[in-house]
Amino acid sequence: MDIKKLKMITPCSWEARGAKLFGSAPLIAEMDEKVLEQIANVAGLPGLVGQAMTMPDAHWGYGFPIGGVAAFDAGEGGIISAGGVGFDISCGIRCMRTNLDLKDIEPVTKNLADALYRNIPAGVGEEGSIRLSVSELDEVMLGGAKWAVESGYGTAQDLEYVEERGKIAGAVPESVSMHAKHRQLGEMGTLGSGNHYLEIQVVDRIFDAEAAKAYGLEIGKLLVSIHCGSRGLGHQIGTDYLVFLAKAARRLGITLPDRELACAPINSPEGQQYLGAMHAAINVALANRQILAHLTRQTFSRILPGSVLETLFDVSHNTCKIEKHRVEGRERILHIHRKGATRAFPPHHPDLPERYRAVGQPVIIGGSMGTGSYIFAGNAGNPAFASASHGAGRAMSRNQALKRWNGRELINMLAGQGILIRTRSMRGAAEEAPGAYKDVDRVAEDTECANLARRVAHLSPKICVKG
Repeated sequence: MDIKKLKMITPCSWEARGAKLFGSAPLIAEMDEKVLEQIANVAGLPGLVGQAMTMPDAHWGYGFPIGGVAAFDAGEGGIISAGGVGFDISCGIRCMRTNLDLKDIEPVTKNLADALYRNIPAGVGEEGSIRLSVSELDEVMLGGAKWAVESGYGTAQDLEYVEERGKIAGAVPESVSMHAKHRQLGEMGTLGSGNHYLEIQVVDRIFDAEAAKAYGLEIGKLLVSIHCGSRGLGHQIGTDYLVFLAKAARRLGITLPDRELACAPINSPEGQQYLGAMHAAINVALANRQILAHLTRQTFSRILPGSVLETLFDVSHNTCKIEKHRVEGRERILHIHRKGATRAFPPHHPDLPERYRAVGQPVIIGGSMGTGSYIFAGNAGNPAFASASHGAGRAMSRNQALKRWNGRELINMLAGQGILIRTRSMRGAAEEAPGAYKDVDRVAEDTECANLARRVAHLSPKICVKG
C-alpha cells in the first residue's frame, strides 16, 4: 500500500478516505492496496458510527477486508452486512491452560500428536462420530456450548470462560436454510481445514505478570488452542444471505459501493432474519469448540493420566455483536461487525468473568503453523470499539504459497525445529506455510502500539493438528 495516500495520526494509526488503519508504517506498507479500497467502501455504508477500521493483521477479503471493524446504530439507519461477518461465522479460538510442563510431554510427544490426529476429525468436509437430526441441530443453534455441556461434553465451569457464557440470545433456526442445516448434521466436533488448527503450545515469555497470574499462565506450562468455527452451516448461511441481502438492498434503494457488501437495515425484516441466522451459527461454533475441547481432554487423559485442561477463554472473531459503547460522551447500543478481528473488552467490563475483571479480557492472537502465538489483555481506551487483531494475517495468497513451498518438505523442516505437524493434506500444509503470513511479532507489537490490547504472554508451538 502506498503510505503517501494516508495521513499519520499516531505512529500506529492512519486515516484515509473516511477510514482508519492501525499498524506501523512498515506493516501498512506491506498491505495490498485492496485493503484500503475495501475499508473505504465500508466507510460509505449507511448508519456508520465513527470510522470504519482495519487491524494490524488486515488483508484483502470478501466485502470487508479481513481485520475489518465497523459499528452501526440500529436506531439511526444502520445496516447489517453478511460481507462484514464473513463465511466462517464465529470462527474463533478456544484456549485451555494445563497443569503440564514441557518436560511432561517430551517422552510422549509423538504418541500425543498421533492420538490427537486420530481423535480430532479434521479436513475438508470431514465428519465426526456425532450425527444429529435436523431437530437436534435446531437445539444446538439455540443452546450453543451450553447444549454441548448438557449433552456431556465438558463441564458448566467451562461456560464461565466462553464468550456470551456459551450461548448467544436471538438465534432463529427457522432463518437457516435446510441446505445449511444438512451440511452441518455430521460436522459437530470437527476442526475443518484451511487455517483451522489444534495446537499444543508452551509459554516461553511473560510480558505482564499481573495479567499472566490472573490468566493462570506460567513460563514452561503448556496450553492448547483450538481454532475453528461454524463449519458448513456458517459457510452456507454466508452464501445464502449474500444473495438475500443484495436483493434487500436493491428493494430498499441502498446503493452499494461493492456488491460484496450486500446489506440491509438492521431493523428491516431482512436484517433481522440474517441476524437470527447468524446468531444460530455463532451458537453452533461455540458448541463445536466445546465438543473439540472435550475430545482433546479425553485424548490427553489417555496419554497423560492426571492431566488437567481448564478453559482459559473462548472468543469469536467473525461476528456482528450488539454491544454498548460510549461515543462522544454518550452510551449507545451498536452492532459491531468484526471480520477477522476479536473482541477485547477492557478491565472492569461487566461481561468479563470475575477472575479476569481487574486485568481485562484475554485476547488470543494466533500465529501461523510453526510460528508463535500471543495472549493479550484488553485495554482501557481502546480506539476501535474494543476490538483487536485476531492473528498474524496472510501476507500472500494460497496459490502463491503453493508455488513457493512443498508440504512434505515444510513438515520435515518444522520437525527439525521440534514442531510436529499432523495433517491430512500436503497441499493444505503448503498453503499454510509460516512464510505465507505476516510476522506475528510485528503484528503483536503494533497491536500494543495502537492501544488495541497489551501483550501478556508469548506461546511457542510444539504440536499442530490441521485439516
